[in-house]
Amino acid sequence: MKLNFLLVIAFLTLISCKQEQKITLADVVSLSSNLSYKENKGNLYIKSGKFTYEFKKDQIPFKKVILLNSSLLGYISEIGAESTVIGVSSPEYIYSEKVSTLIKTGMIQNVGNEQKYDVEKIISLKPDAIFTNYIASFDNTYQLLKNNGIHIVFLDEYMEQEPLKKTAYIKLFGKLFGKEELAEQKFAEIKKNYNDLKQLASTSKSQPEVLANEMYGDIWYLPGGKTFTANYILDAHADYILKDNVDEKAVTMSFEEVYAKSQKTQYWVNVGNHLSKQELLNINPYYSKLEVFNTGKIYGVTAREKQKSNDFFESGVVRADIILKDYIKIFHPELLPDYKLTYLKELQ
Repeated sequence: MKLNFLLVIAFLTLISCKQEQKITLADVVSLSSNLSYKENKGNLYIKSGKFTYEFKKDQIPFKKVILLNSSLLGYISEIGAESTVIGVSSPEYIYSEKVSTLIKTGMIQNVGNEQKYDVEKIISLKPDAIFTNYIASFDNTYQLLKNNGIHIVFLDEYMEQEPLKKTAYIKLFGKLFGKEELAEQKFAEIKKNYNDLKQLASTSKSQPEVLANEMYGDIWYLPGGKTFTANYILDAHADYILKDNVDEKAVTMSFEEVYAKSQKTQYWVNVGNHLSKQELLNINPYYSKLEVFNTGKIYGVTAREKQKSNDFFESGVVRADIILKDYIKIFHPELLPDYKLTYLKELQ
């Protein structure tokens, strides 16, 4: 009898554990392999890369935050939470007019730059949290801030290689800033737009060959075949010259190697912030030997640029649908006859 009783208890315990595990897994919202979160009894648990965070229900929504990367501002702006920002680094790289005005009026403070953050000012501002990409060389600074009771949330959205997974980070920002419903709505709209545009692009009978990025010194850093840029080109129904490559990082090549691979290239995109073809030649005269330089079309990411700031790296982080629309307009202009480019601009 005693043995039977123990077996029953063991069975019930096993069932209970399985049910608990099932419920826990169901509660996890996985935005990508790099970022997930779940709620439990009002508390929010976040896993971002190798970092984990726990915020009690009385700690969120955040009301005062500091941003150390302008790319993360794209998410804040998309959900209209700019008023929660009390500090930024390198304000000259911020494109948002609303945030720039708040900086000018002193509502948002400059807390330094990536060379040196003003730790004393950051501590005095008493933010609910700091958002930044993780940089190992700043570990001592991060620890000093943590020792003063400041939460630092590392979000490495730049590591996401699928455009909509990068956009999906907006859901976490919705959770953290009390704008969950709006964030979900925004993501659903962007996702639908993106998939509709992708379907539209697939109807084109043409699939032009595309070259991307540019040289730095003697090396051409091309996006790997599984990178963010390569995925955009694929979804815009174009033929990227490294489409068969499986790297999620830049691939280095010499000019001669790129020259050999790009004989049939019709478009050259993401040439940085250059404004003219002559400017490209001033940097590297060898570009004139490329067929695409002489007979094709070349595009940089300068359409929304103000001095040092560039909205391609701010709102463009979130608006995957608009960037895809730009690429489709470039590769298949007949599909979007009335659309004008938002982020990309042709070099003359």
